[in-house]
Amino acid sequence: MAAQAIPAVTESGQPVLILKEGTTQTKGREAQRNNITAAKVVAEIIRTCLGPRGMDKMLISSFGDATITNDGATILKEMDIQHPAAKMMVETAKATDQEVGDGTTSVVVLAGALLEKAEALIDKNVHPTLIVDGYSKAEEKALEFGRKIAIPVDPKDKGMLKKVAITSMASKLVSENRDYLADLAVEAILQVAQKTDEGYKVDIGDVKVEKKAGASITDTQLIRGVAVDKEVVHSGMPRRVEKAKIALLESPLEIEKTEFDAKINIETPEQMKSFMDEETRIFKEMVDKIAATGANVVFCQKGIDDMAQHFLAKRSILAIRRVKQSDMEKLSKATGGRIVTSVDALTSADLGSAELVEERKLGEDKWTFVEGCKNPKSLTILVRGGTERVTDEAERSIHDALSVVRDVVENPKIVVGGGAFEAEVSTQLRNWAQTLTGREQLAALDFADALESIPLTLAENAGADPLDIQVELRSRHEKGEKWYGVDVFAGKVADLEKQEVLEPLRVKEQIITSAHEAAAMILRIDDVIAASKMKESTPPKGGGAGGEESSEFD
Repeated sequence: MAAQAIPAVTESGQPVLILKEGTTQTKGREAQRNNITAAKVVAEIIRTCLGPRGMDKMLISSFGDATITNDGATILKEMDIQHPAAKMMVETAKATDQEVGDGTTSVVVLAGALLEKAEALIDKNVHPTLIVDGYSKAEEKALEFGRKIAIPVDPKDKGMLKKVAITSMASKLVSENRDYLADLAVEAILQVAQKTDEGYKVDIGDVKVEKKAGASITDTQLIRGVAVDKEVVHSGMPRRVEKAKIALLESPLEIEKTEFDAKINIETPEQMKSFMDEETRIFKEMVDKIAATGANVVFCQKGIDDMAQHFLAKRSILAIRRVKQSDMEKLSKATGGRIVTSVDALTSADLGSAELVEERKLGEDKWTFVEGCKNPKSLTILVRGGTERVTDEAERSIHDALSVVRDVVENPKIVVGGGAFEAEVSTQLRNWAQTLTGREQLAALDFADALESIPLTLAENAGADPLDIQVELRSRHEKGEKWYGVDVFAGKVADLEKQEVLEPLRVKEQIITSAHEAAAMILRIDDVIAASKMKESTPPKGGGAGGEESSEFD
């Protein structure tokens, strides 16, 4: 049935206009099928990216810029998706990325599988509300089983954290260098972790990830401080300062203009000279105040006047201007300095310290590095790569690695990856579902089957036979061999705990919760009312618009 305008007539057959002309409505099964199909299409696009043997996608923007990635959230963000139900899948992946930083592909694959199973039940006349209720009970149980089988770890155990980081990068473009990059991620997160009464808290924003193409991935480095993409403002200033004392200024080193219009009458050259001398004296005084505190490096958020630059250079003070506010905050955390609003308020106690501040050339650009901070609460990872595409993908991989290490430090429980966790929870859910009655039991069993879509997709992407894998996985888990999953490199079922394929429990919980919520939301919709699209301001040549405009749900 095509989408129709909402009909309403009086007893005498007079039409009643309820909604704007051109509005269309899709009802019942038709609306559900449309939405489920749209969401499944998104899952279908993403599923080939899952796992270490997953494929990459090339996304070309309307400007012709190409992005090559297998990161679920990035793919969905770059695709210009129009259908509202499909957009829900995009939001689910985005929320998962923001919350736990990994598992974006898995969450879309699982949501798609849940909808596919639900569609089969709807075709058998099971009401969507019953399916959603069954799914909700199954989700609660799945999370409960997941917490029972999780392995507690020490949040400061570098070896364990490194294994988790390596697993997250196994499916990425940088997998060859994952050992090296995992060390950087673990060191960075442990350095910025703050101990609280409840455990550790990590703000991932404290690890600044900068990227610059033009070297190999192994040239990626962890800077115990901050790298700022700015150069030294004056050619007479030093390019390298050891044992740096750093002043962080929020105000400009310029003479402020008056708030109101003012005129100064200068009648003689002497007056002109004294006017100019006064300006010079003010700048000299400013620089003297900075120098008096013992500062030999200045980072300024605003501008620095040419005259002030001259005096700073004479005092051998290295200065950087127009530094971003976010970089100023990171400099403050890294060096221990305090951001000061005016030069007059600056004291030696406000200064930060670093072993070295140096300007270096990276490709065509000059960057300033602040290194060797004693106990920095903010760090920089400078990502290098042969081309811009490689650097972009390396940056995304490091973001995932940092996120999973953060997840384990904050919530120190891990599970085995490679589909082993999903297969075990699925087996336990299937046994529990036998205690249910009626149609909810069907929904719970379908939830268990949908969880299996993760190991089966991994097997499919590795070129293995999903049916053989499914049969063996089920028999292994029925025997209680709970950490058996898909070894994608051998194309068979294996004990992945021995292979140290480890993931945070927090990521798995987020995947189950988000996928269930997305599926439930889409299943509850039984009516789609779409307003007519905006008409073009100028009619096309050759007469006006012919016929009614179609809705995007047709």
